[in-house]
Amino acid sequence: MIAGIALFDYDRDGLVDIYAVNGAQLPSLQKETPRYDNRLFHNNGNGTFTDVTRKAGVAGLGYGMGVAVGDYDNDGWPDLFLPSLTRNQLYHNNGDGAFTDVTDKAGVGGPTINGTKMWSTSAGWFDYNNDGFLDIFVSNYVRWNSEHDPVCLNGRGVRDYCNPRNFGSLPNTLYRNNGDGTFTDVSVGTGIANRYGRGMGIAFADYDLDGFVDVFVANDNSPNLLFHNIAGRKFEEVAFDAGVAYDEYGQELAGMGADFRDLNNDGLPDIWYTAIQTQTFPLLLNRGDGQFMNVTNQSRLGQLSSKMTGWSNGIVDLDNDGWKDLFVARGGILREKNNGLERTTLAAPNAIFRNLGDGHFEDVSSTAGEDFQSGAVHRGVAFGDIDNDGSIDAVVTALGGDVELLHNVTKTHNHWMGVRLIGKKSNRMGIGARVRIEGEDGRMQYNEVTTCYGYGSSSDALVHFGLGASRLVREIDIRWPSGIRQTLQNVGVDRILTVEEPVP
Repeated sequence: MIAGIALFDYDRDGLVDIYAVNGAQLPSLQKETPRYDNRLFHNNGNGTFTDVTRKAGVAGLGYGMGVAVGDYDNDGWPDLFLPSLTRNQLYHNNGDGAFTDVTDKAGVGGPTINGTKMWSTSAGWFDYNNDGFLDIFVSNYVRWNSEHDPVCLNGRGVRDYCNPRNFGSLPNTLYRNNGDGTFTDVSVGTGIANRYGRGMGIAFADYDLDGFVDVFVANDNSPNLLFHNIAGRKFEEVAFDAGVAYDEYGQELAGMGADFRDLNNDGLPDIWYTAIQTQTFPLLLNRGDGQFMNVTNQSRLGQLSSKMTGWSNGIVDLDNDGWKDLFVARGGILREKNNGLERTTLAAPNAIFRNLGDGHFEDVSSTAGEDFQSGAVHRGVAFGDIDNDGSIDAVVTALGGDVELLHNVTKTHNHWMGVRLIGKKSNRMGIGARVRIEGEDGRMQYNEVTTCYGYGSSSDALVHFGLGASRLVREIDIRWPSGIRQTLQNVGVDRILTVEEPVP
């Protein structure tokens, strides 16, 4: 299940670094030796990385699952939240290359149900009430512990992993940032705790453009959840009515990774999530009336994905043509040799579906380079530009294998732009801001600032746009979470633009 991987610039030197989450010894669920430590790799700027885990103090505790990056105290230094099977953790970035564990002070080590810590898988930062401080949303998986591990047999009478339906589902958790370094669990009061599921990937977007960020949760063998944010006070779960709870046949899927952003450049955030082989990776287009239309088969994704098992994922423009593409970290369940479990090889190469710009996609994985063809039991993927060359790279985790850093070497004449926001009245990272750009050719594109998409992973907050042949951006329009609107005109391309929120 473990997936956690993050790309973020922890020391603000202009280069994204890598943080990888690790598991623990079984059955103790503790990091009994350094081989289980989480790892922080500093980007040296020359194509190499240095392990600075011990210096930074971020080795972690217990059996980690995911990672979420956000600046919760608006001091300009990105912090780390780690959802876990055991104790969740919050690391405060001290700004000197080291972090401090502030979990107890912040009050985010839970969450619990009936006095037992819930199994947390993914987490994400967003400002649900637009007060300028980032809050934490946590997806929780199933009721399981190492002392009560049921025995399930496969068709040959050999012990195997149990189906998720063998375990009870759980509610998600919402922590409100109090603005003083502490958080309050508001899951019950906001309605988040009213719905149960087997939570996996989380993605945020303001799908109805009302100025408040909404939440999509991909669930494993239970209906997906869509929490509509009502004025930052409470959430209404609307997945069934919106048409995103099930697939096009009314079946619940083994939902895993999720992303929530505009795929067809119509200004409305769409939903795309992954599942297991024999199912599909559903694509749900936002109709603009509170409902989504399933176009999985029409877009050719049904045929392309039905033989794949996908975990973390992302909607990113990999060739800078102005159309966002689809990336999937692929791999099945790794069955162990010992403890009576059967060993099965379920390694797979990752996948890329190129957006053709006409509502259809093509699988270009086989032409993505020799290194892209290597199979592994992949889980997490995070995105960012590791060398600031304008092409988005990916870092992928694999069970029992190396972290894979996939450098994007696509050769085109297309132009690009990266927009990095600094909030003043809004949260410092500008998470939740909506960015629209107009290229020289008059084409519009839209994106939202977020670090949370995929499964258990966290990507760089830079908003990236591929521009195709446009050599000038006519206009950049930013709607900040505070409600402030900002417009820039006639901006040069092939650059990273840093924009500060104007405060009246």
